[in-house]
Amino acid sequence: MTSITIIRPDDWHLHLRDGEQLSFVLPHTAKQFARAIIMPNLKPPIVTTDMALSYRARILAALPEPLHGAFDPLMTLYLTDNTVPSEIIRATESKAIQGVKLYPAGATTNSDAGVTNITKCYATLEAMEQNNLPLLVHGEVTDANVDVFDREKIFIDRMLAPLTRRFPNLRIIFEHITTNDAVMFVKEASKFISATITAHHLLLNRNAIFQGGIRPHHFCLPVLKREIHRQALLNAATSGNPKFFLGTDSAPHSQSNKENSCGCAGIYTAHAAIELYATAFEQAGALDKLEAFASFYGADFYQLPRNTSHITLKKEYWTVPEQFEFTNEKLIPLYAGENLTWKMS
Repeated sequence: MTSITIIRPDDWHLHLRDGEQLSFVLPHTAKQFARAIIMPNLKPPIVTTDMALSYRARILAALPEPLHGAFDPLMTLYLTDNTVPSEIIRATESKAIQGVKLYPAGATTNSDAGVTNITKCYATLEAMEQNNLPLLVHGEVTDANVDVFDREKIFIDRMLAPLTRRFPNLRIIFEHITTNDAVMFVKEASKFISATITAHHLLLNRNAIFQGGIRPHHFCLPVLKREIHRQALLNAATSGNPKFFLGTDSAPHSQSNKENSCGCAGIYTAHAAIELYATAFEQAGALDKLEAFASFYGADFYQLPRNTSHITLKKEYWTVPEQFEFTNEKLIPLYAGENLTWKMS
């Protein structure tokens, strides 16, 4: 196969940052995707509908002229212990907000304001269930006694499984899953539970962090896992099961914030997101399953119309840039300086 044409995809998990940084990374996504779910973990976090609408306006204003009207940012709220049910009603009525993000406090970048005790959020979660507003979950516990590679599995047992029982009709997206445990949970759960899978978790296992020394640009949260888990994710993504769909979790950090004594978690993949997914699907012999995973299943779960325009990927060797401009610093993408074999035309 030398080319593949698919319905224009959507990214159901994306970090764009804000201010001047936003304008450097937004075009990478907007050229490939029609829509993206925008993460709310800014400083300060996006905790109200008004803040989300203001952020959306800034994103639209940052789009380059040729991409005006071609990209729709779908907004989210940042769930805290103090989020009130009335805010859920406002968010639903806005039509611009498509979900509420649960970060366990301290789980990842800019999550310090996250949830400390899920019971404090029960009234808000009930309002979300009643108003059909999805919960987007960063699925890791933050207990210091739990091994970092087990945080997702323990999260399922301690928090996610009980949540699905207490709120059986609450739509939940288990984001950026990384383990076979998560795959099995989602498969066996009700129709209200789905999951996103990143390109980097399809392509890399935890050995990638240590090849030739510490590789800070391969560090993300949830952290890369064993090969058996990567294979489980690849099997899920290429299975044709509509519970699994594309979410890049592309997370831009400056080179200086990645390459230091306490580097930030996050992998930047927006520069070549759909090409990276095509690479993974081709390796699995499942390019025919890419369109549904990238363009159909996410829209269906979010109860949004599927896109109607198309993109074409061609079999073409090209070299990923070593770096991108990022305000006054550098941004190092995944596979910097390496060759890819698919390119969006």
